[in-house]
Amino acid sequence: MNLKSILSFFVVLGILITGGSHMSEAKTNDWDKVFPKSDKVNVQKVHFKNRYGIELTGDLYIPKKLSSEKSAAIAISGPFGAVKEQASGFYAQTLAERGFITLAFDPSYMGESGGEPRDVAFPDINTEDFSAAVDYLSSRKDVDSDKIGILGICGFGGMGLNAAAMDTRIKATVTSTMYDMSRVNANGYFDAMDEKARYELRQTLNKQRTEDFKKGTYAKGTGLPEKLTGEEPQFVKDYYGYYKTPRGFHKRSINSNGNWNMTSSLSFMNMPILTYSNEIQNAVLMIHGEKAHSRYFSEDAFKKLKGSNKELLIIPDANHVDLYDNVEKIPFDKIEAFYKEYLK
Repeated sequence: MNLKSILSFFVVLGILITGGSHMSEAKTNDWDKVFPKSDKVNVQKVHFKNRYGIELTGDLYIPKKLSSEKSAAIAISGPFGAVKEQASGFYAQTLAERGFITLAFDPSYMGESGGEPRDVAFPDINTEDFSAAVDYLSSRKDVDSDKIGILGICGFGGMGLNAAAMDTRIKATVTSTMYDMSRVNANGYFDAMDEKARYELRQTLNKQRTEDFKKGTYAKGTGLPEKLTGEEPQFVKDYYGYYKTPRGFHKRSINSNGNWNMTSSLSFMNMPILTYSNEIQNAVLMIHGEKAHSRYFSEDAFKKLKGSNKELLIIPDANHVDLYDNVEKIPFDKIEAFYKEYLK
């Protein structure tokens, strides 16, 4: 694999998830999500800070009929490069309909959350974002602080698993169509990048850092194409079908309407997540599509987990993007049962 090919992979780092069941025409004047509004939940905007001092913004979904004064709660984020008005909000609303208080939040540097420069990601900060969401939920009078779980989609599946290894307050973790962002940045897809190619990539990106500093700006990657040629890999076509069409387009999503900071991958290349995932004692459910190009990330991460409260669920016939919004593929009954068992 030559350097040009490797760089083309990293340009699409933010494109690491998409969905299936079409939900266009969801947006209205008072509803900016890409999925229809439920009449079973109330939604409110909330703000909270992580320990890097960055203010995060989330949508809190509260069932209109709560089963008790203090409820179980779930913090949700992802896909990588998406915003809370997309897949994470869809998961949050659906699980709120099933009785949980849920929080879909924009990670640092993205969407309505704070942080400068924009459109960047860091393994440590984005892991902390999940713990900051747990901080917020723990402080609420309507949440039982001993019954908090998290759910990470795509690249934030890996970040969520990393947070579960650090934060023992997280009692149950679900990952959906997970990416290990450190691995894909350092090794390329299917671990095709060797040490020589990785060094060449570092040289290119660090040269860009010098130029960025001199100019006072941050160069962007190329992102998804505005039009498909038909020659793209299938997973790029899948991403396009979600982020660039009414089905999933959102103006604040990097993958829909922007470009990642080109040098974002440097920190992921140097700081592996999941180092201590084998020490997670609380429950974990990992979900992936049978036909997903990214399936090996979940399968390999699952091999490190220990204990009888860990499960890998492979969804027949599902590709990577089906687990964004395809209600026929996303196993919500299983997810609900998992949280009810481990957040009881």
